Amino acid sequence: MNIKEIKAVTPPHPFEAYTHIISPLSSEEGGGFLISFPDLPGCMSDGETIEEAIDNGRDAFLAWVSAQADMGREIPAPSYRVPETEPPMSGKFVQRVPKSLHAKLAVLAKQEGVSLNTLVLTFIAEGVGTCEDKRHFQKLTV
Repeated sequence: MNIKEIKAVTPPHPFEAYTHIISPLSSEEGGGFLISFPDLPGCMSDGETIEEAIDNGRDAFLAWVSAQADMGREIPAPSYRVPETEPPMSGKFVQRVPKSLHAKLAVLAKQEGVSLNTLVLTFIAEGVGTCEDKRHFQKLTV
């Protein structure tokens, strides 16, 4: 078997110019996070943490671009943008909760040594992540 050594090239556009999507991997998939690039078909990597996935994604990006250049193929310019189905969000919303829940959250925040906002944001992020994992798993089993 012959192995061809491909020399690294300087990408025409930097890594940061390309949209990359980071998705959690289920435990069945080995856990960690997947990074993919919509503009670069087949270019993807993974890692145990988001940071590791991004670092590995940089390596995959350079390898993908170098392989394309070696084959004489054009490197697509960055063009993918996350679809905007709603107007831009400010990142702020107000939610009323029962006084008893507010008190419980305040106690938990104090125990954790974080602000009430940080605690609630953490709970929301965990909930959204759980929902995304369930949807992703359901797609795999359908």
